[in-house]
Amino acid sequence: MNDFLPTGIQLSYLLAASLFILGLKKLGSPATARNGNVIAAVGMLLAIVVTLLDQNVLNYQMILVGLAIGSVVGAVGAYAVKMTAMPQMVGLLNGLGGAASALVAVAEFWRLLEHSQTIPLDVNISIVLDVFIGGITFTGSAIAFAKLQGILRGTPITYPLQQPVNALLLIAYVVGSVFLVMSPHNLGIFLGITGISLLLGVLFVIPIGGGDMPVVISLLNSLSGLAAAAAGFVVMNNMLIIAGALVGASGLILTQIMCKAMNRSLFSVLFGAFGQAAAGGGTGGDDGDKSVRSIDPEEGAMMLGYSRSVVIVPGYGMAVAQAQHSVRELADQLERLGVDVKYAIHPVAGRMPGHMNVLLAEANVSYDLLCDMEDINPQFEQTDVALVIGANDVVNPSARSDANSPIYGMPILEVDRAKQTIVIKRGMSKGFAGVDNDLFYKDKTTMLFGSAKDMVGKLVSEVKQL
Repeated sequence: MNDFLPTGIQLSYLLAASLFILGLKKLGSPATARNGNVIAAVGMLLAIVVTLLDQNVLNYQMILVGLAIGSVVGAVGAYAVKMTAMPQMVGLLNGLGGAASALVAVAEFWRLLEHSQTIPLDVNISIVLDVFIGGITFTGSAIAFAKLQGILRGTPITYPLQQPVNALLLIAYVVGSVFLVMSPHNLGIFLGITGISLLLGVLFVIPIGGGDMPVVISLLNSLSGLAAAAAGFVVMNNMLIIAGALVGASGLILTQIMCKAMNRSLFSVLFGAFGQAAAGGGTGGDDGDKSVRSIDPEEGAMMLGYSRSVVIVPGYGMAVAQAQHSVRELADQLERLGVDVKYAIHPVAGRMPGHMNVLLAEANVSYDLLCDMEDINPQFEQTDVALVIGANDVVNPSARSDANSPIYGMPILEVDRAKQTIVIKRGMSKGFAGVDNDLFYKDKTTMLFGSAKDMVGKLVSEVKQL
């Protein structure tokens, strides 16, 4: 047990925990995020090495095999997965973290059962919690991955009596857990609650729409940390408890930030089936009297090139088209002409928290040019042109003005206050929320229809000729 570990190992755990905290602190800013990631990784390496020095670890051969396989899979994944698929990868990693923690609980229960050892009450409760949180995290993340990857449709999947069924399953888990605590060696009940936890993970995520994926991913990340902390109580490892608690707490804070950015409660995100019937309300009704004004790349280049200030608003459409490098090239050309260029980042733009920041960082866009919503909104009235690339709901003015809109009250990037707005979009399709975008019909808005990468590339070519 950790209480009997040498003092040096415990001090090393304390140092590793300090590195985790310092790394998390640096992850709060794009300028220091890479260093923070390295510092946290060094802390994790230290924690792993010190744990392997524990005399309780007996089979080093299997440990080395696991490290080798995991390292190869991780390295290949890091290089092979495109930046646009990073949300799927994050969701998958959350699930694997939850599965690993649940397997620790399963293995410990099986070991105690096999040796007919008495299972202490605190360990039994930790096992029950670990299986519950880890199982939900694993299957829930798998469904989130499937939705992001397009294997499952992104819209909410609902069925009659969905919430009562979920409630009954949750009650069954609680009842089964109580029986297991009273009769710790009952394998049938243990397998039953394990199956229920896996099923609850599926039912937990399928009614959540694609527009809420940033919240879901951050919440699942938090749950993976809580599962790790529970696993730490199961095996009595202080480092695992601390690391899991840090991940769980930071994930919950991030989840709250995402909910605030959408002006929605976590309860409504999880149980509101957002986007399923949204098209029937708000401004998504009769579009017959609405018209849009479209332009070609030459006109767009003229508007941008002869402006004094341009704010670029990236969205999921930019990610899908992998247009971030073309966007950076366009910004470089505009700066060559003396145009002041900035980027407006909405907290929930894309499919995961920080999605746009990651893509723009890949294109070597300076961190100093990335502006948060609170900082950039007051500047739109002095902006000559706002260039919206694949963003939809996060720039919809109905969130500010239409009380009947499903997204009413959600903080948005107020691009409609700019002197001119150019929207690059394939067509007039609605966003994840399923509502029409009033921005497209504004007098100061012009539409540049086509793929983001193609249109931005043509804008670059035209701007070069100015």
